Amino acid sequence: MFGNLSDRLVETFKNLRTKGKLSPADIDATLREIRRALLEADVALEVVKLFTTAVRDRALGDEVSKALNPAQQVVQIVNEELVKILGGEQRKLSLAKQPPTVIMLAGLQGAGKTTLAGKLAKWLKDQGQTPLLVAADLQRPNAVNQLQVVGERAGVSVFAPEPGNGKGDPVRVSKDAIKHAKQKQFSVVIVDTAGRLGVDEEMMGQARSISKAVDPDEILFVLDAMLGQDAVNVAKAFSDGVGITGVVLTKLDGDARGGAALSVASITGKPILFSSTGEGLDAFEPFYPDRMASRILDMGDVLTLIEQTQKAFDEDEAKVLAQKLATETFTLEDFLDQMQQLRKMGSLKSMLAMMPGAGQMRKQLENFDEREIDRTEAIIRSMTPMERRMPKVLNGSRRLRIAKGSGVTVTEVNSLVNRFEQAAKMMKTVARGGTPNLPGMPVGMGSFGGSKAAKSKTKKPTSKSGNPAKRAAEEAARALGAQPVSDSETGSGSAFGLSK
Repeated sequence: MFGNLSDRLVETFKNLRTKGKLSPADIDATLREIRRALLEADVALEVVKLFTTAVRDRALGDEVSKALNPAQQVVQIVNEELVKILGGEQRKLSLAKQPPTVIMLAGLQGAGKTTLAGKLAKWLKDQGQTPLLVAADLQRPNAVNQLQVVGERAGVSVFAPEPGNGKGDPVRVSKDAIKHAKQKQFSVVIVDTAGRLGVDEEMMGQARSISKAVDPDEILFVLDAMLGQDAVNVAKAFSDGVGITGVVLTKLDGDARGGAALSVASITGKPILFSSTGEGLDAFEPFYPDRMASRILDMGDVLTLIEQTQKAFDEDEAKVLAQKLATETFTLEDFLDQMQQLRKMGSLKSMLAMMPGAGQMRKQLENFDEREIDRTEAIIRSMTPMERRMPKVLNGSRRLRIAKGSGVTVTEVNSLVNRFEQAAKMMKTVARGGTPNLPGMPVGMGSFGGSKAAKSKTKKPTSKSGNPAKRAAEEAARALGAQPVSDSETGSGSAFGLSK
C-alpha cells in the first residue's frame, strides 16, 4: 500500500547522501519533497503540517548540525516523527478484570467489519481466549449468515438468535449475548454492529444504544485503509458520535495510497490496535507504529517476520534440519517439508516485502508467481522416495515420467533439480562456516521457480566479476533463477540509499 510513498521518501533521502553538511536550504528542499509525497499519499493536511514542522525544528537543531552523518540523522528524525503520527507506542487490547471482555466493532458498511470480527476471534483464540461472536448487524442482507460462516472457519461460537435481513432488535440481541456468554463462560464477546454507506444519525444512534446496553471494554472503529481523504471525516464522526477507544485498519494489502493509516491516529487521538493485511483469517496482526514506520521508509520489518517464522516453524524440526545441514544430508524431501512450513506463514510476497530494502526489488515481487510453489511441490511429489533422497539417480526416463506425473515439462524438472543442487552446495558452505551472498533477489524466490517475468525472458550473463567470492555468489544466484544486480542498480545497499 505504501509503495509510492516509500519510493518517494527513499529517493528524497538519496539526494542528501553527498552532503557533508546540511544547510537550512538543503533541509527545506528535503521537506518540500516529503510534504509533496505525504499529500500525494492522501495524508490529511493538518497531519502533514504538524509532521513537517516537527521534522524541520529538529533538523535545524544541534542533533543534525553536530552529527557525524547529518543525512542519516535526518532520516532518523523522519522515522521517529512517523512513529509519533502513527500513534507512538503500541497499545494492547484492554481485557476486563471480570470476564467476559466486551469488544464492539463499529464502522461504515464495506469496511470489512464482519470478516474482521472472525479474524479477531481467531487471533484471540490463538492467545488462549474463548471468544463469542455476536450477530448484531441485522440490517445488511445475509450479514448474520456471513458471520456464521466466518465463525465456523475460525472455529469459534456465534450467537445469532435473529435471522437479520432487516428484522430483529440488535440492542436486545447484544444484551442477550452478554447473558449467554456469562452462562457459558466465554472470556471475550465480539459484537458485530451494522454500518451504512455513509455516516448518518440512524447508524450512530443504534451504535450508541448498543454501547449503552453492553458497556463495552473496547469500541474499535474499523476503517478501510483505501478510503482516502474522506477517512478523516469518517474517523472524526465515529470518535465524536460513538466514543471509540481504538482503530483497526483493514485492506492494508490494497494498492491505494494509504493516507488513512497515517492520519487516523493523529486525527482521533486513539491508537491503531490491529491491521488486516489480506483475505485469509490469519492475515491479521497487532499494529506496531515503529514497525510500520520502518516499512514505509523501506527499512523492513524483521521483528514481525521473525514472529511469523516462530509461529510456523517447529523448534524440534529446525534442530533436525540444522543437523542435516551440518552432516550434508539435506534432501528433496527436506526441501518439500520446508516449503510446507513456508505455506503456514502465508503469502511469500508479504513476507519478502518485510525484508530491508524490499522496495529495490518491488518489480520482482510483483512479477513473482506464487503458483510456482504448487508446481514445485507437484514435481517433488511425483518422485519416488529414493529419487527424493538421491537426485543423482534421475536419468532421462525418470525425469520424463516425473514431468508427465506433475503436468510440467522436462525442462522444468531439470531446472528444479539444478536449483536444488546449487542450494545444497550453498548449504554445505554455510554448514562449514561460510557466508554466501546472493545479491538482487532472495534465495527463496529463486528456489521456488522464479517469477513470471523471469520465465518469459532470461538474461544471459555478459560478464563475470574478477573477485572470486563475488563471482561464486553471482553463479549461485543465476543457478537459483535470480539475476544478480550490480551495486549501481541497487544504490548503496542501505534502506535509504545512504552509505552505511
